Amino acid sequence: MVKVKICGITTPEDALAAVEYGADALGFIFFKESPRYVDPEKAKQIVSALPPFITTVGVFVNEDPAEMKRIMEMTGINILQLHGEESPDVCEMWPKVIKAFRVRNFTDLEPLRKFRVAAYLLDTYSPESYGGTGQIFNWDIAVEAKRYGNVILSGGLCSENIQKAIAWVNPYGVDASSGLEKSRGRKDYEKLKTFIAKAKACVSQNTHVLPS
Repeated sequence: MVKVKICGITTPEDALAAVEYGADALGFIFFKESPRYVDPEKAKQIVSALPPFITTVGVFVNEDPAEMKRIMEMTGINILQLHGEESPDVCEMWPKVIKAFRVRNFTDLEPLRKFRVAAYLLDTYSPESYGGTGQIFNWDIAVEAKRYGNVILSGGLCSENIQKAIAWVNPYGVDASSGLEKSRGRKDYEKLKTFIAKAKACVSQNTHVLPS
């Protein structure tokens, strides 16, 4: 089953709406330069209000390991996501880690072999941003990345392309943020509901076999 992660959660209302519509995981961004940054204390309040069985993910970019550990423990978030130039050693600091890679071509997959993590998140490369660009990349790169382990597909996903993306890549999970917003950091509930429903419908009948 493909898992659906909704990232860039900044309010309790957005978090509970995503859960109600069927999201498997929620992402909280602790990178202060992001327009979707959430204060750790606020994230703690949101996490504490969630129902059981919902996975929570803390997203960091080149943060001090001690500070990441402090925030993760304080907020009660389950999974650590590293979205910068973190080393393989840093990825061993938490029991479950997602390592993000911004890709342009197949050669950008070479670093994946150095990391032993729970999943590899592939996002669109941008020289100006560590994520949230709203742009897709060549999904054949994501298909190739599956040889290294679990792949979470990100980058420009929205309700208009999510079924094609899942059929093409058949990833472990999908991750969306900016494509589901009404304004920076706030979700559009109609887009959110439609995206999750389409992703879940596609998952249940996904028997596509990609050509070799």
